[in-house]
Amino acid sequence: MHKNISWFKICLLVCLFAVSVKAQTTDDAVTAKNPQGEAAEAAKQLTDRDPAVRQRGAEELARLAATDWLHLIEGYRLQEKNARVRVALDWALYRMGKDESLYAVVRALDSARDGQAAGYLAQLETPQPLYPVLPRVNGNTQIKLLKILARIGDTATLEQIKPYADSFDPLIAKAAQEAEQEITARLANQPADAATRPRQVGNKKPPTP
Repeated sequence: MHKNISWFKICLLVCLFAVSVKAQTTDDAVTAKNPQGEAAEAAKQLTDRDPAVRQRGAEELARLAATDWLHLIEGYRLQEKNARVRVALDWALYRMGKDESLYAVVRALDSARDGQAAGYLAQLETPQPLYPVLPRVNGNTQIKLLKILARIGDTATLEQIKPYADSFDPLIAKAAQEAEQEITARLANQPADAATRPRQVGNKKPPTP
């Protein structure tokens, strides 16, 4: 009898554990399908002591373009001390509709965070927001913007970068010429209407420096 009771307890514990795992799996699945839940989880990461975790949280909020969290992210941006996290928060704010924050990401190209900033800017749905910024930054930043435009540029970009191909700065001229070559080669391999077909745009207004 005693052995039967012990076996029953073991079975009960196994069943409870199985139910718990299933419930947790269900919760995770619901969260994964719920952008608001994902945004809430990402926002929690902004309070972590590890700046790498805070950066990932900001990048996830940027991916989700979680506009409901805009004002909260503005507050975190004001108090954030880590430079890499600040760039990630600027990118998140831009993706949430704060267009002027794009200029802060562009400025980071002229810093130790240039690779991080370039990675964000290469995700732009259209190169158009970078056009008004290009003539307003220093030569070093112009070169890096031209390299980004080489990756995401379209037919209209060719006209925008043409003046830079004749720059007195040989590095700027080289970057513009290489961008023109890369864009032209990419367009040549696209379907006939791809060069003029509008791309989906997240933020249509250009940033105000």
